[in-house]
Amino acid sequence: MSESLDSGPPPQAPTTALRQRLAELRGPAAQPHPLDARALAALAANPGCKRRALLDGAGVDKAALASALGSPAAFGQSQFAFMRGNAFEAKVKSDGGKELLRLLGVPDAGSTAEVRLPDLSAAGPEGRAARTALALREATAADAWTLLDHPLLALEVAGSPAYLEPDAVVVAPDGRWTVVEIKSFPMIDASADAAKVGAAARQAAVYVLALERVAALMEGAQVAHRILLVCPKDFSNLPTASVVDVRKQLSVTRRQLARLTRIEDIAAALPEGTTFDLERPAHELTAAVESVSAAYAPECLAACELAFHCRDKARAAGAVEALGRGVRGELGGLTTIGDVLAAARGAAGDPDDPAVAALRRAAALRAEALEGAGCR
Repeated sequence: MSESLDSGPPPQAPTTALRQRLAELRGPAAQPHPLDARALAALAANPGCKRRALLDGAGVDKAALASALGSPAAFGQSQFAFMRGNAFEAKVKSDGGKELLRLLGVPDAGSTAEVRLPDLSAAGPEGRAARTALALREATAADAWTLLDHPLLALEVAGSPAYLEPDAVVVAPDGRWTVVEIKSFPMIDASADAAKVGAAARQAAVYVLALERVAALMEGAQVAHRILLVCPKDFSNLPTASVVDVRKQLSVTRRQLARLTRIEDIAAALPEGTTFDLERPAHELTAAVESVSAAYAPECLAACELAFHCRDKARAAGAVEALGRGVRGELGGLTTIGDVLAAARGAAGDPDDPAVAALRRAAALRAEALEGAGCR
């Protein structure tokens, strides 16, 4: 990207030519699938995957695409969990956000008379993002507590704008902005599942990054790098909260998103006529997907709807990426499992290569152990 992600003007809408190109990639009848913070966090975790960058930037529905390819995603939030999450969020924000403000430690949170609750409604995502920026400016200058319920933030990703909607942002009288993440997984004995907290922190870091762009244009504004995570307490539906430091996740997300190739550059390298229109036959969709390089890793299975398709292709090609990023990094220039086995047997590979030498040493030790156990 040509500028840092935490400075400069808010992202502009893509040019008419790029907008038209992305629409052609989606298909004439397809509406753009929104790119949310969860998807951005997953994209930041794997910035080398041009396939995901293009599909997300074009607004392609990857779940529907995976089904059309015959490899449907086997994960997702159940309708029950979705309804439970909405009900819990409504409870946290009820009565003018009294409970949420109490969890934030706002003095006299029992009375919301001194808390501002601005209306953020506007036409279209651009209008809502502009209205949110105005509300943040007014809140920063108001010298009072302000609760923004579902604000809309804009962030440029690989040359294409993404619109993000945190659960809430609270502005303190001193001009500090705090992201609030409301999750329905429990916090038992003041501790929640580490993996789920980590995922929430990565998602919140994307919101913090988007807020920093807005704050950079406002005097007196500062974005807190500690977010408030609100969850049900123990096995009840009573809300409790924990402060989570997201500085590490923020640094990683900023660096990884900056590494993404611009969407127009990826689209320009596609064969003429490439489209991900779901009305096309499966073999044409497969060819279109394979025309964009992917960077599969087992971690994708928990974060990308196309992971099962990419895994099948990686396994068919014997790619070492299917074994994990750690293994891939240790094997250096050996890119296929066939190359690895040949190097271990001494049939191929440079003996001076540390990876080849380690493989041959491991193969020798294995053979020695098997021989000692009488297995050969």
